[in-house]
Amino acid sequence: MASDLGSFTKAAEVLGYTQSGLTHMMNSLEREIGFPLLDRGRHGVRLTEEGEKLAPLMRELLRADAELREMVTQLSASRSETIRTAAYASLAMHWLPAIVQAFRTENPTVDVDIRMADHVDAPYTLLSQGKMDIIFVSRQEPGPYDWVHLKDDVMYAVLPPDYPTEGRETFPLHAFDGKDFLMPAQGFDKDILRIFDREGVHANILPTVVDDATVVNMVSHGLGISMMTELTLKGRTDRVLTLPVEPAASRELGLAVRSLAEAPDILRRFIDCTERIVRELSLT
Repeated sequence: MASDLGSFTKAAEVLGYTQSGLTHMMNSLEREIGFPLLDRGRHGVRLTEEGEKLAPLMRELLRADAELREMVTQLSASRSETIRTAAYASLAMHWLPAIVQAFRTENPTVDVDIRMADHVDAPYTLLSQGKMDIIFVSRQEPGPYDWVHLKDDVMYAVLPPDYPTEGRETFPLHAFDGKDFLMPAQGFDKDILRIFDREGVHANILPTVVDDATVVNMVSHGLGISMMTELTLKGRTDRVLTLPVEPAASRELGLAVRSLAEAPDILRRFIDCTERIVRELSLT
């Protein structure tokens, strides 16, 4: 550049450097390679013989460097975004595969990072800590989040296959009173206890810490009775008797996000896709 313009001063103006700064860089380069590249004379700056030979290669190197930087910028701008989500096991199993498949088809450059929760409060904690962008949960106490309703997940009594129902098509909630009760997966007692408290039910809750499939298996062997939601029971009712509880009860399922108003466009698209897929799944 200096040789093309004839002086360090003009080259510095074009490149946005000070004249002294550009001179210092050139002197450092010449010391590093071991010979001068420029002649500085009264009539300006020109390339030395060695400089003439190296100039085409240096220009090619600078062009390649510019192309490399441009490519890095483009790749950085188009790299995959990631939506971080946590979900209860039942939601992760029955909803998320279809949701993620549909969303990735429409947004192929976006990844969905899924974490399965082992406690009803765990996703809320992760959301509040900024470790999740959105969570699939049952609605709990009001907090610093916005809520998107997806479905009311109906509660069913889970009974041994030979349980005497006396021809009833529903199971009265008060019939849980005093019965040995197997609580579903650890931490998900909050939804059930909220219903029991509302109806004044006092079941004999057994001290078990097992997963939902094990609870169903224990009920099938007559070790107690339980209450689970329609989604939790899906595919697990072949060895037990299930009846909707009376009065009807459910847990409200949905999405929690820190702020819908401040949610980026890609998160809003994920929410729209989720609402659409859950509606479709509810019809099947």
